[in-house]
Amino acid sequence: MENEQLQKWVEDVSLKSFGRPFQHKAAFNARLRSTGGRYFTKSHNIEISRQHFDTFGAEETEKIIKHELCHYHLHLTRRGFKHRDADFKALLKLVGGSRYCSSLPVARNTEPYRYRLRCTACSMEYLRKRKVDPKRYVCGKCRGRLTLEPITGS
Repeated sequence: MENEQLQKWVEDVSLKSFGRPFQHKAAFNARLRSTGGRYFTKSHNIEISRQHFDTFGAEETEKIIKHELCHYHLHLTRRGFKHRDADFKALLKLVGGSRYCSSLPVARNTEPYRYRLRCTACSMEYLRKRKVDPKRYVCGKCRGRLTLEPITGS
């Protein structure tokens, strides 16, 4: 789906669910990860997470669109458009939007540990992916001195 198709979709949802036109811009944002969408109060534009659309599909994305349109229409009519406002909660329930979006699966950093900090006093080990200066740190268990050892690949 392209931005033009999303724009048309948002306009259709706005007319069908709210009975009011959406007269600003709607676009996908590939960088949105912790939120499904965003409403901008200055420009009145809406951004929708590309990852949420690709992962959860059209039904979940439509709920996100309705959520952002609640912010949009309430803000333009000078009513409570924030998450905590009663107007927002009531309108969201009325149109069937989602209060919270589903979480995206977390992409774990699969980079292996390359360094080991070892305490000279109690032998406690701390694994690190990046090289650090052992003189700047002490052992969290006994406050002993640390030595840095590279971990050889297996």
